[in-house]
Formats: sequence, C-alpha cells, structure tokens
Amino acid sequence: MNLPLYIARHLYHSDTEGHVSRPAVRIAMLGVAVGVAVMIVSVCVVLGFKHAVRDKIVGFNSHIIVSNYMTLQTTDQRHAVNANDSLVGILKKIPGVRHVGRYSQKQGVLKTNTDFLGVMMKGVGEDYDTTFLAENKVDGTLPCFSSEKSTQKLVVSKTMADKLRLRVGSKVLAYFMGDDDVRTRPLTVAAIYQSNMGRYDEMFCFADLYTVSRLNGWSIDKDSARYDVSGLELMVNDFDSLEHVADYVIDHINKTTDSDARTLSSMTVYELSPQTFSWLSLLDLNVWIILALMVCVAGVTIVSGLLIIILERAQMIGLLKALGARNALVRRSFRWLALFIVVKGLVLGNVLGIGLCLLQKCFGIVKLDPSVYYVSEAPVEINLMLILLLNVATLLISVAVLVLPSYFVSTVEPAKTMRTE
Repeated sequence: MNLPLYIARHLYHSDTEGHVSRPAVRIAMLGVAVGVAVMIVSVCVVLGFKHAVRDKIVGFNSHIIVSNYMTLQTTDQRHAVNANDSLVGILKKIPGVRHVGRYSQKQGVLKTNTDFLGVMMKGVGEDYDTTFLAENKVDGTLPCFSSEKSTQKLVVSKTMADKLRLRVGSKVLAYFMGDDDVRTRPLTVAAIYQSNMGRYDEMFCFADLYTVSRLNGWSIDKDSARYDVSGLELMVNDFDSLEHVADYVIDHINKTTDSDARTLSSMTVYELSPQTFSWLSLLDLNVWIILALMVCVAGVTIVSGLLIIILERAQMIGLLKALGARNALVRRSFRWLALFIVVKGLVLGNVLGIGLCLLQKCFGIVKLDPSVYYVSEAPVEINLMLILLLNVATLLISVAVLVLPSYFVSTVEPAKTMRTE
C-alpha cells in the first residue's frame, strides 16, 4: 500500500476538515481553475485572431507569388510573365503546393455619374479559388471569372460601394492609363464583399483575368500558349510549411526565365505584408505574459492553501511522527493532497475555459470594432494539443512549487503538538 497516497486521500475526502483549511482548499482550487481558464481563453482567442487576420491577407495575396523580377523589385505592374501551361505545370509539381492560379493587376479609376475612386483591379480566371470572396461576400453572386473572354462583371468591396453609391447591378465605368492613351471599360457590379481589412477593402476590386491583361496591353491566347499576366499565385497545403516551400521555390524557380526569357522571382505573404505580420507576432509576447501571470496566481494560491492545511493538521503530523513516520513520508502525503486539489482545479478550469470558447465560437457574444481589429467578433480557435500542453505545463509547475512548502512539516515537533489542551 502507498501510505502517503492513502493519507492524502483520507485528508482530501475527510468531512472533519478545520474551519480554516476548507475555505483555503476551495480558494486554492478556484485559483488554479481561474488561472487555467484564463490561459485557455487567451491562447484560443489570440490564435483565432492571428489566423483570421492571416487568412484575410492570404485571401488578397496568396501564400507565395511568382512574378517578373522587375515587378517585385519596382512594384511596376507593367512587367508581365508568360504563365503558359508548361510553367503552371512546373509550379504545381512543387512539394507542398496545392493550388496555382494566374492573376493580373492594373491601377485605374472607377467612375459613376457623381463620384470617382482610384482602385487596384485584380484579374483572375476560372482557376481562381473563390473561397475567400465567398466567405466575405455580403451581397450579390460571384461571377464565373474567365481568362478567355470578358464577362464585364466586377466584384467591389463594401467600402468602394459606399463611396461610389453602388449596389449589385450598378453600372460603372473603369478608366485606365495606357502608354499613350486612356482605356475605358463598362462594368457591372456582380457582388460586394467586406473583409474589414481597411487598406485592402479601399484598394482591391476583382474582374476577369482576360479583361485586366488586355488593359495592360498583354496577350491572352490559349491556342498560341500565351498567357501574359502579372504573375502566379501559389497556395500551400500547410501554412506551417510555407517557409520550406518558399525555400524550394527560391532554389528552383527564382532566377529562371519564362518562355520569353523574362526573369522570374518570388515573394511570400510575409514579405508582401511585413508590418501586419510583425504586429501579429507581438501578440505572442502578450500571451506569454498572461500565461506567466496566471501560473503565478495558481502557484501562490496552491502554496498558500497547502501551508494553511499543514498548520491546521500540525497535531496529525505530530502523531504520525510519534508513530515513526519520517518527514519524507509526511511531505509526500501533503504533496499528494495538493496534487488532488490541482487536478480538480485543472478539470474545472478546462470546463470553464473551453466552455467560454465554445460559447464565443457558436454565438459570437463578444463583439469587436472591425475598423480597429479587422474582425467583427472575437475569433476563437480551439487547439486541443495546445490546451493539453497548457494543462501538463501547469501541473508540472504546480508540483514543482509545492516541493518547498512541503518541507514545512519538518518544523513540526511531536512533543509540542500532542500536548493535551
């Protein structure tokens, strides 16, 4: 029989605890539960927020873009690449790449009878993954984008629609500066999206790849295998492997040429939006600070509770010592008792923390200002592996901090504690 474990169980389930130790046990248990719940909520919310913002940026830029070297160095959209089927096939064979799509971009002006607005028109084809636009669409129906003809359909942001007083079905003229002329295209608003990413919503609208490439003066001809576009967008299977895939692209694609001897280069979404990702990385520091504070709170409460129990059980400790129990045995008994309290606190904390996260995920109780936080409600991502690691770390740290106060039993003298009052 494990005598320290037996004694700890007896103390834990005893109905004769002192009037001081019972509240101390409950406070210690509550301290652990609250600390764990706060840690779980903090990690899930920050993780959800980072991924929500990241996915919005990726929706506008993709994970990796392959473009003309001059375009990426100068941001001049007039430099094209011939993204024929051969080049697309090479990119699709890159390990970790799940999707490759062509795109073209052109700066221009949208004009109605009363207003005008400068925009970046992004042209995409039938191979474009419309998941991002579908998730953020607030009105209308997404058109079937084409790389072979112009459907004269346009997808604008709600910010643009409000400024130009547009709605689904509205007609708008798009003006673009050529090398020596102004090109005009009549377009119809097919859908309106809202990502709440102010910088992007004010700038990006979507049209056919054919339309934008022709506005740039480039050729789109399937029969002659010509697809002059601004570049190609690569989506990876796993965002965590982005850097690995990017390194592969740098080694095997960068500094090679397309069929027209134009040098290719690449950039990741990190390089396209460095300020935003730097800001998101700062959130990790906040999480570590919260975790440290909550672990300290849990540790202090459990240590305080254990000391109070030891003081109130001094007579029992003296009796055990008088019967021959060594200090090590008594210390283990009280460490087992504290471990029971910590485990119950962990269980309560997990129920509370995960429950709050599920409520927010299902009902969006906590609302945010999208103009500041880019999302309209606090996003939550429940990562069971991270929650498990939090529990294990909290348990190990709690056990570690209990070692020192348990030595307090060595100061208890049987001759003094067993005197009849």
